[in-house]
Amino acid sequence: MNTATLTIDDFSSKNTPAIVDYLQEKGIKPIFFATGQNVEHYYEEALYAVRKGMIVGNHSYSHPAFSSLSLEECIREIENCESVLDRLYRDGGAERRFRPFRFPYGDKGGENKAALQKYLKEQGFHKVEDTHLSYPWWKENGLDRDIDTFWTFDFAEYNMHLNPDFTKESVWKRMHDDKPENGAALFGKNNRHILLLHAHDETEEILPEYYKLFMEELLKNGVTFDEPAFQSSSIT
Repeated sequence: MNTATLTIDDFSSKNTPAIVDYLQEKGIKPIFFATGQNVEHYYEEALYAVRKGMIVGNHSYSHPAFSSLSLEECIREIENCESVLDRLYRDGGAERRFRPFRFPYGDKGGENKAALQKYLKEQGFHKVEDTHLSYPWWKENGLDRDIDTFWTFDFAEYNMHLNPDFTKESVWKRMHDDKPENGAALFGKNNRHILLLHAHDETEEILPEYYKLFMEELLKNGVTFDEPAFQSSSIT
């Protein structure tokens, strides 16, 4: 049996409520990773998600490449998003129990990586449970020790509004590639995954309800979804 934790980047968006409603209907609980700017722009949509019990993590304020910033600028990006999310949960009348973090583009800060991991740990950010992942490259790259949330499979559907040659069929090909260049094969024997999808209205315009299409393909192929779980941020 293949199991997965679903993560969705670049929250919030106009299509966020529809995504939330669909996932709740299917019994799938994701982790949304929010940029502060997007939450401010689509605040009511973000409130809808929080009031429905969604977990919303920090994806920076403005989605920069962290390796292009100074350490102080990186921390400012994280803290500015934290302020937005604290307000969002307060306005939504919900307790903010978990504070996962994901770097934009998976860019962990270049020469500031160690300092940023130390910062995330000291600030009590939550590490998404990944002890069930057995891929050698996960440990070889230190992903089992990092506090931030990486992924094992990226749908890359955002490319549809960046590259006209990247289509629904391109996503399908990625989903059924049994020997991917990056990450792990989506379908296999007892595969475990942290999946990466995006909340993008631009993709919605090109392929309406794209998230449903991809989730239905996963379900059809026997993937079940784990409820998000977290390790203590005091891990060594």
